[in-house]
Amino acid sequence: MSDFPEYKSWMCLICGYIYHEETGAPDDGIPPRTRWEDVPINWTCPDCGARKDDFEMVAF
Repeated sequence: MSDFPEYKSWMCLICGYIYHEETGAPDDGIPPRTRWEDVPINWTCPDCGARKDDFEMVAF
């Protein structure tokens, strides 16, 4: 088992933007390694303005 937590990625269903927990969204005030559940509910997609409800977890 790895000592590193498994980070997930979430895709905007409107425009395809990918939020990676490992890298966060520093330009939008979300630091690296911020889990999706810890991203503020009022955060919106930086590319199209979609809400968190418009994102779906994706696997790479």
